[in-house]
Amino acid sequence: MIWNTRITKMMNTQYPIIMGAFAIIGKAEFAAAFSNAGGLGIITALNFRTSDEFYDEIKKMKKLTNKPFGVNYTVWPPQVRQSGGRVQSEESYFDFVDIALEEGVKVITTSAYKAARIGKKVHDAGGVWFHKSATVKHAISAERAGADAVTIVGLEGTGFKNPNQNTTLVNMTMARKLIKVPLIAAGGIGDARGFLAALAMGADAVCFGSAIMATKESPASEAWKKQVLYQDIFDEKFYKKIFHLELRDSPVGSMAVGHVNEETSIKEFIENIVSNAERILRTWGVTGNEFRNL
Repeated sequence: MIWNTRITKMMNTQYPIIMGAFAIIGKAEFAAAFSNAGGLGIITALNFRTSDEFYDEIKKMKKLTNKPFGVNYTVWPPQVRQSGGRVQSEESYFDFVDIALEEGVKVITTSAYKAARIGKKVHDAGGVWFHKSATVKHAISAERAGADAVTIVGLEGTGFKNPNQNTTLVNMTMARKLIKVPLIAAGGIGDARGFLAALAMGADAVCFGSAIMATKESPASEAWKKQVLYQDIFDEKFYKKIFHLELRDSPVGSMAVGHVNEETSIKEFIENIVSNAERILRTWGVTGNEFRNL
């Protein structure tokens, strides 16, 4: 089946599937496997200390895949930077953005805080800018600032939390009513039914994070992969972190890991999502060889 959405047209990918932006492990080998499997692999810029390191990673990525890929820039809010720890501001990424654009990267994603000046750089170079937010309100602001698409992370997700976050269902159905640009669903999605449900609720693509942490190409530690494979999603720790914003530094994945039963390759993961989604569509009486929600 051919998958045509507004996002696949922007990304020029086979499937409306995007890799999450990962601290530490969001590097070329992992991202290239995702792109080679038909999705959009993402290199995460905060994992590199210098422009030279980042440039070398882009070059490595281009050797590993000839498929489209993107780069994420996580911009931390002023209050986070002032408290120590995270230091990346919008300005600190300008050199990295220029490198990516000069190397032909067409899809630039930003997250966490305002990034309109990065977005302008992307547009001036003829690229597309996706912004990730945790609330529909912030996604609306990103659309007004010129984002070509917005990712909204549901409460079911992990690692990117907001006290005013809603569930993926509320995010997608409400955002589809209020936002005109394409939507990308994230948060708690780990199988074909979740993938199709997100598209039915109004998403133009789905972003996978926790669900791919235990894949063979993932450079996550064996301890973390075991956590994903054997996490009890009904454990009290899960609820404290995911739904009560506690235990922030604990190794707890999103509800999506409940669908992860074994360590597969990225290619197998994406093929399973797509083939099972197509099978479900057939059982619903969908005919033809194209999924289209343009």
